[in-house]
Amino acid sequence: MARLADYFIVVGYDHEKPGSGEGLGKIIQRFPQKDWDDTPFPQGIELFCQPGGWQLSRERKQPTFFVVVLTDIDSDRHYCSCLTFYEAEINLQGTKKEEIEGEAEVSGLIQPAEVFAPKSLVLVSRLDYPEIFRACLGLIYTVYVDSLNVSLESLIANLCACLVPAAGGSQKLFSLGAGDRQLIQTPLHDSLPVTGTSVALLFQQLGIQNVLSLFCAVLTENKVLFHSASFQRLSDACRALESLMFPLKYSYPYIPILPAQLLEVLSSPTPFIIGVHSVFKTDIHELLDVIIADLDGGTIKIPECIHLSSLPEPLLHQTQSALSLILHPDLEVADHAFPPPRTALSHSKMLDKEVRAVFLRLFAQLFQGYRSCLQLIRIHAEPVIHFHKTAFLGQRGLIENDFLTKVLNGMAFAGFVSERGPPYRSCDLFDELVAFEVERIKVEENNPMKMIKHVRELAEQLFKNENPNPHMAFQKVPRPTEGSHLRVHILPFPKINEARVQELIQENLAKNQNAPPATRVEKKCVVPAGPPVVSIMDKVTTVFNSAQRLEVVRNCISFIFENKILETEKTLPAALRALKGKAARQCLTDELGLHVQQNRAILDHQQFDYIIRMMNCTLQDCSSLEEYNIAAALLPLTSAFYRKLAPGVSQFAYTCVQDHPIWTNQQFWETTFYNAVQEQVRSLYLSAKEDNHAPHLKQKDKLPDDQYQEKTAMDLAAEQLRLWPTLSKSTQQELVQHEESTVFSQAIHFANLMVNLLVPLDTSKNKLLRTSAPGDWESGSNSIVTNSIAGSVAESYDTESGFEDSENNDIANSVVRFITRFIDKVCTESGVTQDHIKSLHCMIPGIVAMHIETLEAVHRESRRLPPIQKPKILRPALLPGEEIICEGLRVLLDPDGREEATGGLLGGPQLLPAEGALFLTTYRILFRGTPHDQLVGEQTVVRSFPIASITKEKKITMQNQVQQNMQEGLQITSASFQLIKVAFDEEVSPEVVEIFKKQLMKFRYPQSIFNTFAFAAGQTTPQIILPKQKEKNTSFRTFSKTIVKGAKRAGKMTIGRQYLLKKKTGTIVEERVNRPGWNEDDDVSVSDESELPTSTTLKASEKSTMEQLVEKACFRDYQRLGLGTISGSSSRSRPEYFRITASNRMYSLCRSYPGLLVVPQAVQDSSLPRVARCYRHNRLPVVCWKNSRSGTLLLRSGGFHGKGVVGLFKSQNSPQAAPTSSLESSSSIEQEKYLQALLNAVSVHQKLRGNNTLTVRPALVLSPGVWASLRSSTRLISSPTSFIDVGARLAGKDHSASFSNSTYLQNQLLKRQAALYIFGEKSQLRNFKVEFALNCEFVPVEFHEIRQVKASFKKLMRACIPSTIPTDSEVTFLKALGDSEWFPQLHRIMQLAVVVSEVLENGSSVLVCLEEGWDITAQVTSLVQLLSDPFYRTLEGFRMLVEKEWLSFGHKFSQRSSLTLNCQGSGFAPVFLQFLDCVHQVHNQYPTEFEFNLYYLKFLAFHYVSNRFKTFLLDSDYERLEHGTLFDDKGEKHAKKGICIWECIDRMHKRSPIFFNYLYSPLEIEALKPSVNVSSLKKWDYYIEETLSTGPSYDWMMLTPKHFPSEDTDLAGEAGPRSQRRTVWPCYDNVSCTQPDAFTSLFSEIEKLEHKLNQVPEKWQQLWERVTVDLKEEPRTDHLRYYDSGEDTSCKGHIDLAEVEMVIPAGPSMGAPKHTSDKAFFDLKTSKRVYNFCAQDGQSAQQWMDRIQSCISDA
Repeated sequence: MARLADYFIVVGYDHEKPGSGEGLGKIIQRFPQKDWDDTPFPQGIELFCQPGGWQLSRERKQPTFFVVVLTDIDSDRHYCSCLTFYEAEINLQGTKKEEIEGEAEVSGLIQPAEVFAPKSLVLVSRLDYPEIFRACLGLIYTVYVDSLNVSLESLIANLCACLVPAAGGSQKLFSLGAGDRQLIQTPLHDSLPVTGTSVALLFQQLGIQNVLSLFCAVLTENKVLFHSASFQRLSDACRALESLMFPLKYSYPYIPILPAQLLEVLSSPTPFIIGVHSVFKTDIHELLDVIIADLDGGTIKIPECIHLSSLPEPLLHQTQSALSLILHPDLEVADHAFPPPRTALSHSKMLDKEVRAVFLRLFAQLFQGYRSCLQLIRIHAEPVIHFHKTAFLGQRGLIENDFLTKVLNGMAFAGFVSERGPPYRSCDLFDELVAFEVERIKVEENNPMKMIKHVRELAEQLFKNENPNPHMAFQKVPRPTEGSHLRVHILPFPKINEARVQELIQENLAKNQNAPPATRVEKKCVVPAGPPVVSIMDKVTTVFNSAQRLEVVRNCISFIFENKILETEKTLPAALRALKGKAARQCLTDELGLHVQQNRAILDHQQFDYIIRMMNCTLQDCSSLEEYNIAAALLPLTSAFYRKLAPGVSQFAYTCVQDHPIWTNQQFWETTFYNAVQEQVRSLYLSAKEDNHAPHLKQKDKLPDDQYQEKTAMDLAAEQLRLWPTLSKSTQQELVQHEESTVFSQAIHFANLMVNLLVPLDTSKNKLLRTSAPGDWESGSNSIVTNSIAGSVAESYDTESGFEDSENNDIANSVVRFITRFIDKVCTESGVTQDHIKSLHCMIPGIVAMHIETLEAVHRESRRLPPIQKPKILRPALLPGEEIICEGLRVLLDPDGREEATGGLLGGPQLLPAEGALFLTTYRILFRGTPHDQLVGEQTVVRSFPIASITKEKKITMQNQVQQNMQEGLQITSASFQLIKVAFDEEVSPEVVEIFKKQLMKFRYPQSIFNTFAFAAGQTTPQIILPKQKEKNTSFRTFSKTIVKGAKRAGKMTIGRQYLLKKKTGTIVEERVNRPGWNEDDDVSVSDESELPTSTTLKASEKSTMEQLVEKACFRDYQRLGLGTISGSSSRSRPEYFRITASNRMYSLCRSYPGLLVVPQAVQDSSLPRVARCYRHNRLPVVCWKNSRSGTLLLRSGGFHGKGVVGLFKSQNSPQAAPTSSLESSSSIEQEKYLQALLNAVSVHQKLRGNNTLTVRPALVLSPGVWASLRSSTRLISSPTSFIDVGARLAGKDHSASFSNSTYLQNQLLKRQAALYIFGEKSQLRNFKVEFALNCEFVPVEFHEIRQVKASFKKLMRACIPSTIPTDSEVTFLKALGDSEWFPQLHRIMQLAVVVSEVLENGSSVLVCLEEGWDITAQVTSLVQLLSDPFYRTLEGFRMLVEKEWLSFGHKFSQRSSLTLNCQGSGFAPVFLQFLDCVHQVHNQYPTEFEFNLYYLKFLAFHYVSNRFKTFLLDSDYERLEHGTLFDDKGEKHAKKGICIWECIDRMHKRSPIFFNYLYSPLEIEALKPSVNVSSLKKWDYYIEETLSTGPSYDWMMLTPKHFPSEDTDLAGEAGPRSQRRTVWPCYDNVSCTQPDAFTSLFSEIEKLEHKLNQVPEKWQQLWERVTVDLKEEPRTDHLRYYDSGEDTSCKGHIDLAEVEMVIPAGPSMGAPKHTSDKAFFDLKTSKRVYNFCAQDGQSAQQWMDRIQSCISDA
């Protein structure tokens, strides 16, 4: 029996201490006055009964009731029920202080009270019966307020002395003696929480999603805070949330109602569940790490810093749907036309239990099979049980799921294990559910009806638990009369006679003592174990576990032990591959175990090596979170297998498998130790049982022996625990001792095992490893002691630094520390005596010292073993001019994360890992070697890339796939989508690696461009300069000369100013790379000085004359497009509106522009610098292309200057505060004039073509959607129309009706199409106000910044060359590709280009002025030209396009590819690569429109970062001029010539059709309109293909065939005889060479024949032109041929159907056959004559006529 109430307390307002405005409460009386022995009086009651603070009130409030929960120091809960009412505050009414003890003054009437003070009646109990307490306190209040004739003393005494039966479903009727009758019902099971209706209420208040979030928050130990205006609601919500956690118990602070004075508790660091009143809402919103739930508003707020783990799928979805079915049963039928009559919700108490049943099922699924992961360490005197978390997570398939991991690591789960772990105890609903029902739950998940049925069954049980006897006698408790609290004449609550109460309590207790104690013995039973753990998802097992793979492993092991070396060599690579699968690893440990007798197995050296490699391969994948059983199974084998090194010196396997992080994982050792202890304890009790049964078993053939074998440790423990109380003291003592010594002996055994695996064979080497990289300990690098003892190792370095001989000592110390810490933890947990622990502590240093001594001999002897035969280093074939800098370092090339070459799941030859050497040349970093796999060993593997393309180089520690041990390695990534990941051989010293890295960095960032390979290569082999094509260039050259002469005569230009400069400044300075302030950062736009003091800055090369400028691609293209003339005065009859200005020939106007620019005729050269000032980097708007069909112009410029530095200068110069200029962004009126001049020129230009309005061509197919997406979500600031309207307006559709409200748009001017659209940044819009008169419109565009391009490229590289094969099957290549955001960026560029191209086609000009004008601007303008102008789709045209738009217009190739030291840290920004990818996308969609093929694009993509050519080396023509590489100096030697990529391409193109697209047959159509949706973009195979046979083909294809790296010559001399077998595999061979297309193979056939016939080979181009001309000359014609008879093979003649005019039925002509129907005749009329035909009959005549007619109409 237990007391119903421990204390009854009256608490009132304290008048003595009315502190600083805050009232206080004080305890007026308490009963009993002495504390009970078992329950001390709770502190702080006066705070909790008024959680909102003690305040006086102006009116009488209703009495209130709520329950506060207090937790004492032993974490026992006390439930304090508080009933608070208000009584008149006599002392403050202004009357005299003469009323005494509730007797009124006799004199007059009492004044109505004005101030009221709260008073609380509090009941403190350890039992949780809120409704009973409400009734008892209510009864006391009723007796007082209605002045009933009952003594309060007896009520209180009865209450304090009332005893209640213990749990178990019993009930008790009792009365306090005031005419009441009350019933207490105890729940059936103490362990199940009692909730009433609180859970249902919580879901009603917050909704399913929010409650689930709170549920996850509490389970993952986050802080949860409720607030509400009702205290009772707070209590209920906290109770509900806690009960949802069942079977877990909440063990952190739980304060359903927190008083005002204690609000600082909320900033405590521990998790909690707390409720506060909504009054404090404002105070709690500053809390950063607390999840706040507003019960009244129904919302929860999760701070950003909290990552809330959610339930694993599919459980989350199942739980949500189950809750939805229960809480919203109408949802299913809400859409039915004839819904069934409304399904009623279960009554709230039942609904509450149904919701709880859903959560019970959820926990049963979460913890399914948890008992199979319990490790029993001790049975007596108390069971000690450990939970194997990693095994549980691994087998559930939830290692990645952080939710379950957090739950298992939480305090609640630790409590769950200690409470529910023991195998013999009282069981409840959850035990049965988790053991027997999980299968049923799984089956029901797709059948809602069955699921609801199960939930209802469980709910019934939960309901019965709370209401065991629903039909018991009714309760009766008097209530106060209605409105009694408002009566005027209520006396204060009387003072109770304490002595009387004490007396009555004693009497009642004496009575109860005589009554028999109705204690209930808990019924214990064996806990059902249930099935073992199964995976939460029914995952399809991977290929890895196929029986075939296990067979491979078995065979390999048997070959090793049978000493069949050759077979072993063949099967080993396959066996090592198979060991990636878990089943194969398990199989390996089982198989090896069979070869061990008496715990030892001796091997010869070869066998030992093989076994070690297999062990290492197995251990490499025993990650810390997988179940540790594989490593645990290998543990005894490591000290079983050994080899003899010398007499008396044996080397055990453990010395060779120490490099794995698993050995330094404390958790692994604990788990393995506990498993071993469990086995020992099991065998201890099994043998004991056998001894007991021995006499009876003699005659029975020991049959029951199997039963014992089957018994698990848990079964035995249950049996033992059941017998324990019946055993004698001495027997008990004996059992405890046995167990303790079992654990102790295991601890000694494990200390030895740990010493074996932690003390390294070579102590000096590990010392070196650890000191060199202390930062790597945490990452589990080579050091033998990671994470756990990193700190302690560091300490010992500090203390003992400087002593050479302290090496061994140091290692010994760290190992001793690690083992001691382990021993302390496990021995304390498993109850080993202190003496034993001390003796272990003394023993460990000795074991370590002895072991180190033994290992010295082993290490010495193992060094004497003959080295393993290593493959010969193959020297690479070098390109002309290439030299080796670093001789080959022996390495092992690891796969780069692509599976093609690994022979993995994709099959194929296992080319990687390959053994060979790493070379560094002046141009490339290069690996050459042979595959490790014996079966493809005779192939050569080459992986190389240009040094200049390296984007990242990092030191790594990696698994050597061949020796299966950890080694130092290097991982180098290249922008050409290659990755070299190598492990250095032991023979390569760290110093050599450092030298290698230094050289690599030196060549990666050369001092000057003349140190790059582009120039180095040119020195050794002078390039043959082919004569220029005569027809084209001569005309340009003569033309330019005449222009120059004319210009000189006109005196318009100063030519030869450079010569003067040259004399002044002397020699040209080469090392100009480090000039400060030149490579500015992208984000800062600083204007170049407008007028450069030319004499000092420009160090011009001698011949930079106009002649040479005129020969540049820019000028040639201007001429082709007819974009005006170079001289100012036009001598032609037709007026020109644009002219070519040479004002930038000295690059003084704009450094990053070409020397010649196209500007409006009307603008003087002198005003250009002032215009340029308004644009970033002085990049003013200039014309770069003209659409020959519509006459529209494409212009480009840098973005406008905002109010940057320049803006400030301007605003100082302008006196008026608000300039009247319509272009507010700049006070430069020149800019406005320039824009006006542009507009005039553009408009007139278009009028000449008759194209000024859209009436001529209404077909602007710019769908409004394209505009909308292009301009995203912004709006034009100048006008309130949205972009869709602009699109419509652009499309010439008059929508004035739809936005009639806007007076702005009713302006007639704006109804027509603008002559010029300016595509600019959104940010420039506010600076750009256009007057109505200006016929131009600003289109704000969103584009990706360089930052985003860089980030996207990094992710793209990670997707294409992930460096490791992803373990998570979810992380597929396509997913990674999608995450990289690369395609959305291409989409945005192409979309912009298509829109601009369409606008140009439809009669408006466009100015593109985005960012600095050299990244996205170049991408868009060049793509527009490519789409609109077929010329640029030829080889010559594309070259011109790149030279003009990218090279001359100053795209910063060096900076974007970070080729110089200055931009070393800025990262790689592949702007040009994006452009090439866009071209590739267009090429894919229009394969017949391009003269060049996709290989040409790949060639450019590879070489624009390779530094092989000088073309892409610098950032602008100005810099190229400075370095003397802008013009090809004919006179000088080749010393500084460098190679030009275009010349090289021309040569290659002449030699073979390598860049030619055979499908090229351009149609003269309008601009191409590729589909730009992300879905129609294809991945470019440039990113993922490679050629491992020779390295990238882009270098070899340049050489003439005799230079090709011939495999045979190379290998024959060096590597002995090789077979002639070829490996044809996509990642190995160049596919286009191995499987050429039909044309290529025909060309090569012809070449071979010419060779045989000793003819001079004909140029392929001439041959191709002849063939195509022949094809063109023979157009497809239909003939009607006639023969003498059906058997004839040659026809008598033919009628060309192209000449036939008509075919009609006709009558027979002369000489027609007789007896033929008239309808069988028809006439065929050609332009020359009429033929009469006779068919067999009328029907066939009709068929003939139909056929002929259809041919005629086709033609």
